Amino acid sequence: MRFTKALLAAGIAGTLALGVSVAAQAADLVAIITPSHDNPFFKAEAEGAQKRAQALGYDTIVLVHDDDANKQMERIDTAIARGAKAIILDNAGADATVAAVQKAKDAGIPSFLIDREINVTGVAVAQIVSNNYQGAQLGAQEFVRLMGEKGNYAELVGREADTNAGIRSQGYHDVIDDYPDLKMVARQSANWSQTEAFSKMESILQAHPDIKGVISGNDTMAMGAWAALTAAGRTDVILVGFDGSNDVRDSIRQGGIKATVLQPAYRQAELAVEQADQFLKTGKTGQSEKQLMDCLLITPDNAGKLETFAMK
Repeated sequence: MRFTKALLAAGIAGTLALGVSVAAQAADLVAIITPSHDNPFFKAEAEGAQKRAQALGYDTIVLVHDDDANKQMERIDTAIARGAKAIILDNAGADATVAAVQKAKDAGIPSFLIDREINVTGVAVAQIVSNNYQGAQLGAQEFVRLMGEKGNYAELVGREADTNAGIRSQGYHDVIDDYPDLKMVARQSANWSQTEAFSKMESILQAHPDIKGVISGNDTMAMGAWAALTAAGRTDVILVGFDGSNDVRDSIRQGGIKATVLQPAYRQAELAVEQADQFLKTGKTGQSEKQLMDCLLITPDNAGKLETFAMK
């Protein structure tokens, strides 16, 4: 008996020495699922959600779906199998995601969406997204000003299946198209990718060497475009992005990319976790399902206050 008690005591002591309490082992699990963390925006979302969930006493599992609807369904299956109490999700497509979120709901797991909407309501508990149209208009207004209201320009568009790509493009054009001397000579999708944007920008420069400006659907593509412009000796081209990444912040401060639009990714993720916590405890969030967060224009005047998709 004494030997058994000694082993038990040693086991508990070893567990505590590893920094894992018995209570923590029984904590409810929150699954956090986003696109690839190669994009700093999605990495910031995952970190914001994970830190907030852990601060509220939850265990977490962080997964990526690489913008692949099939992988997303696999990650949802993993969350269900692991007994997750809630899912925080930046989804892989407005249409393709509906079935995955419905599957989680049918399994008794509520989903809280961030960054991207889906095309139905009543399946997710919350959809917390940036006001992409408002943000795009801010970026377009600054682009028009920097361009002097005239000149040839190109647009880099995000992933076509992503609702945000279309909303941002519409927001840009609802401003820029009011200026007849601003002429779009190329419009290419680079799928939110820095590598693709570099290649597309090279091709655009070859076809339109007189280009004066580029407006981009996100900062990752903006960084790829800027690398291509720099390699071609065209740092005179005016480039505006969207997201508020640290990389573009640094470029703005160095006189490269001219502006971007901050969408508060980190805070969105925190809010999703907070609302999940409230829902699990009370059965409601106290908020409507669809929630918009306004964006902020980032220029050399305020870029120094930007850090990891949030203003200091």
